[in-house]
Amino acid sequence: MLKIGFIGAGTVGTALAILLSEKGYRFVGASRKSKTPAGGSSKTVSNLRMLGSNQEVADIADLVFITTPDDAIAAVVSEVNWRSGQSVVHCSGADSTDVLEPACKAGAVVGGFHPLQTFAGIEQAVSNIPGSTFAIEAEEPLKTTLKEMAVNLGGNAIELNAEDKAAYHAAAVFACNYLVTLVKLSTDLWQTFSIPPDKATQSLLPLLRGTLNNIENIGIPNCLTGPIARGDTGTITKHINTLEEKAPALVSTYREMGRQTVPISLAKGKIDEQRSKELETILAKK
Repeated sequence: MLKIGFIGAGTVGTALAILLSEKGYRFVGASRKSKTPAGGSSKTVSNLRMLGSNQEVADIADLVFITTPDDAIAAVVSEVNWRSGQSVVHCSGADSTDVLEPACKAGAVVGGFHPLQTFAGIEQAVSNIPGSTFAIEAEEPLKTTLKEMAVNLGGNAIELNAEDKAAYHAAAVFACNYLVTLVKLSTDLWQTFSIPPDKATQSLLPLLRGTLNNIENIGIPNCLTGPIARGDTGTITKHINTLEEKAPALVSTYREMGRQTVPISLAKGKIDEQRSKELETILAKK
């Protein structure tokens, strides 16, 4: 049976180890920079022992997952003595397998295995990873091994080339990280009418869930609602005027998001070219 080890047993590494262990994968060891256990999870991997160094993990594992922060991957790979036939896989979304070149030169097979998911903590990651998409960059036979892991985790796999990784990860940032930012901007605006952030967030959550439900079940562009979807120039003008008065720092963001939304509305078919041009004029920077 394939012997698996982890270098960097933080949130991502620990969550993957827990989930893969539940699917019967054999773990032989892990290492982490911090000597204290990774917190945030009541679950453990009973057969995953902590080792004293990254080299110890590499010496006994057939497949090594490098789950350190992205900026540390290159240094970690260059400091370890790899062996021919060994598999070395990082879990970075933005980096290609080029960052694993020292392992490749030593004869190891290299790959990328990125769960398209958010990792706020170990418990959350363990809960969220099943069913996720996994971006895989690898040659055979490692590619098949990683695809099987994705399926065993209840997910699906997409294949990426090295030149695809940065765009893929930027897309994830738009969908995940900047959604957090947009909600923060919304709750800030609620404070202009004296609703505190925690109550604003709770009030907005059903709207967010409804939007995600519509995206899933109706799809883009048909799920788009709101004033731009309706071509409601009067409401958009009111929004801009109010923002200029109460939250001027948000005006440029509102205008840009609006401009990006107009083509979606046009594709939905609820507005025509003339109305789309009127919207674009209103949303243009002054």
